[in-house]
Amino acid sequence: MVYFPSISRIISSSLRKTPNTHYSKLRFLSNVPENTVYGGPKPQNPNQRVTLTTLRQKYKKGERITMVTGYDYPSAVHIDMAGIDICLVGDSASMVVHGHDTTLPITIDEMLVHCRAVARGAKRPLLVGDLPFGTYESSTKQAVDTAVRVLKEGGMDAIKLEGGAPSRITAAKAIVEAGIAVIGHVGLTPQAISVLGGFRPQGRNIDSAVKVVETAMALQEAGCFSVVLECVPAPVAAAATSALQIPTIGIGAGPFCSGQVLVYHDLLGMMQHPHHAKVTPKFCKQFGNVGDVINKALLEYKEEVTNGSFPGAAHSPYKIGAADMDGFLNELQKLGFSDAASAAAAAAEKIQTS
Repeated sequence: MVYFPSISRIISSSLRKTPNTHYSKLRFLSNVPENTVYGGPKPQNPNQRVTLTTLRQKYKKGERITMVTGYDYPSAVHIDMAGIDICLVGDSASMVVHGHDTTLPITIDEMLVHCRAVARGAKRPLLVGDLPFGTYESSTKQAVDTAVRVLKEGGMDAIKLEGGAPSRITAAKAIVEAGIAVIGHVGLTPQAISVLGGFRPQGRNIDSAVKVVETAMALQEAGCFSVVLECVPAPVAAAATSALQIPTIGIGAGPFCSGQVLVYHDLLGMMQHPHHAKVTPKFCKQFGNVGDVINKALLEYKEEVTNGSFPGAAHSPYKIGAADMDGFLNELQKLGFSDAASAAAAAAEKIQTS
């Protein structure tokens, strides 16, 4: 193994000396296109990758942790470029991407598609994949098997699971013991809306508030490296954050958590969940109005296509030389396509004069 760096340098030196042979061919086998129509992804810098160690260091220093949900390559790239600490591939994709009323319908196979897309786009954040409803409740074996798939097939670094029932605590412990990092999730757990009676905040009475803290403590004991607190009063979240020795990530839980998470579509003002169609979530601040920008752009595109102003010469960049154009017109005439030849000639003249 110790000789590999030397061998690598010798090979590199040899290849640089023969740029017109095998090296020039190998360059074009790279997964990063060098000069294409659409360009390509940026190479990963492993020195910037967020890890559990990174998060622990931030937590010890009292620095806030940022988390945003992401569901596809474009959102992952934006999250990556913004320097967000954690990208959560949430089962909220069921609602904001697939259009369901709840998170329950999404399957593990659908989640894995989202995970893989995010993994291709986000190279810096810690990547966390939600375990969807029905994929970890039956047994610890089922929970571990699903978590393994999220890492092996989805390219995630860790998983998140909801709830604090004894079976969920046991599942979290088994997954951690299998060597997989876990984020817990207490308070409003959307997968449990059947027993919660809908999307209702938790911790608003003595018993419920104590349960939030105790459940968070149990998840810590099970080995979770962090706990999401959703839709609980700020003092309850503050109590849980103080009691724990791991970071808390709040969503609708006030400013006293170790970090915050929001749904990508919500914070950007792109669209609302179906059950929030009329009312924006009370806890969500819209940091942009991207939905308005998208609608405006689509309307302008439709108008310009309809009136023929797009694409103009500026967006018709591919040229054919004069000699080739003449030859092309002659060939069309020989083939009996006189109208096509006339159309091509007229188009060439119009593009040149535009």
